[in-house]
Amino acid sequence: MFKIFIVEDDKQLVSLLEEHLLKYGYETQSVENFETVRTRFEQFTPHLVLLDVNLPKYDGYYWCRQIRNVSTCPIIFISARDSKMDQVMALEHGADDYITKPFDYEIAAAKIRSHLRRAYGPYALTQNERVVTVAGLTLNVERLTISFNGETIDISHTEAKILDELIKKSGKTVSRERLLEKIWDDQAFVDDNTLNVYVTRVRKKLALLHIENALQTIRGQGYRLIADWGDE
Repeated sequence: MFKIFIVEDDKQLVSLLEEHLLKYGYETQSVENFETVRTRFEQFTPHLVLLDVNLPKYDGYYWCRQIRNVSTCPIIFISARDSKMDQVMALEHGADDYITKPFDYEIAAAKIRSHLRRAYGPYALTQNERVVTVAGLTLNVERLTISFNGETIDISHTEAKILDELIKKSGKTVSRERLLEKIWDDQAFVDDNTLNVYVTRVRKKLALLHIENALQTIRGQGYRLIADWGDE
């Protein structure tokens, strides 16, 4: 049974979410003390998190970072903030998706199913240990890490899926459509700007390993990984 952790201070919304998710066979747990979100998360060990932005004490961005320090499980923001900047900030802080309030519960359930399939189901990268390498850059698909010159950093499921495709087709342009297909099984729910944000996150992760300007944007087509850092 998949476990869903709900971090939301609107008790009525929490009740409705739990009621709806129960119909799909999910186990849920919500938060009452918003100073102990990370502790409760580690105790519950959920498969997915639904996280509001506006929370008492610390906001959702803070707790997203805290969760990312200990887990790569899918995090979906649910918020009344509907600006593009809020959505970008959520993704930049480590979220996997963003749903604006008010939302259709069936769409929310579809997004949850999609992310659970991608992280743990038949679409998951982590079913078998697999490593892909180009020019000394190694992506461990199982452990969600990338390594270069003796340094290793953690990445998210989505970042791993993007890098997996780019590394396998190093030097070739990978279309935006192919990356969207690789990451999400139902593109109808995906804002095109979301892919831009994830690619930016991948660039930042590569920069942490001192790999700069390797991930190129091919205007009107997609993205290309140029693995010439090994020649430097």
